[in-house]
Amino acid sequence: MGEGPIWDVTTQCLYWVDSTGPRVGKDAIWRLNPSTGEMSSWPLDQDIGAMTLREGGGSILALSDGFYSFDFDSGKLELIAKVDDDPARARLNDGKCDRAGRFFAGGMDDQEELGICGLWRLDPDLSLTKVEDGIICSNGPCWSPDNRTFYFADTFQNEIWAYDYDLDTGDLSNRRVFASTANDGGFADGSTVDAEGYLWNAQVISGDLIRYAPDGRVERKISMPVRNITSVMFGGQDLEDIYVTSMARVSHPATHDNFSVETKPQFAAGGLFRIRGLGIRGLPETRFAG
Repeated sequence: MGEGPIWDVTTQCLYWVDSTGPRVGKDAIWRLNPSTGEMSSWPLDQDIGAMTLREGGGSILALSDGFYSFDFDSGKLELIAKVDDDPARARLNDGKCDRAGRFFAGGMDDQEELGICGLWRLDPDLSLTKVEDGIICSNGPCWSPDNRTFYFADTFQNEIWAYDYDLDTGDLSNRRVFASTANDGGFADGSTVDAEGYLWNAQVISGDLIRYAPDGRVERKISMPVRNITSVMFGGQDLEDIYVTSMARVSHPATHDNFSVETKPQFAAGGLFRIRGLGIRGLPETRFAG
């Protein structure tokens, strides 16, 4: 279950996670150096929702039950703070840093039906604040180029929301619907924003990569070769390559039938894809400041 791609402009490498890989003995954190083809990976013993790189080295991880620091060289994992979402059925999912170096990550109900989860902000002083609640499945946190708008999706509420954002404090206000997926063939998953202020969203189930204008209008749609794409990130030397993650055959709860049973695996499902030649540039991702 590929998720949460992050392009590191310093090392020119792409990181991403296999969210539920540890359940079946797969490594959880992955890194690709596109210039050499070198791949690296690291194991964990629990689900991982998201990661961000840290200014002083290493990373911050959003794992099932909270936020942790992780050292790539030693593999050392240290708890920073646990969240108070229901541990019996909730886990942290998608996350990303704002441009002041705060890490936002939200929860998801593992049964994909109840709004029991929160959205959390980890500040550079390692204090943790809940900034939103009532969420079924957190996805796609990202910010407009001017840092005045925060975008966030609840996958199974069929909406991408926009908030007014205060970069000085990390506070959210004035939530409104930016885009609805209720009449689409898929659900909103991971997102990023390009240098022109357009939001890119990976739609799971339909396999459509959608570019939304700042007013919420669909500017273009790119159909991917697999149905269950999960997230999107700009990378490459000039931030003009687009990387898209996807999931393979993942078991989903019986509370809904959105994920139809495949009669056979889709070719390349669970793969990492790269799109080139669109002439659209992304924005560099910020490292965690703590």
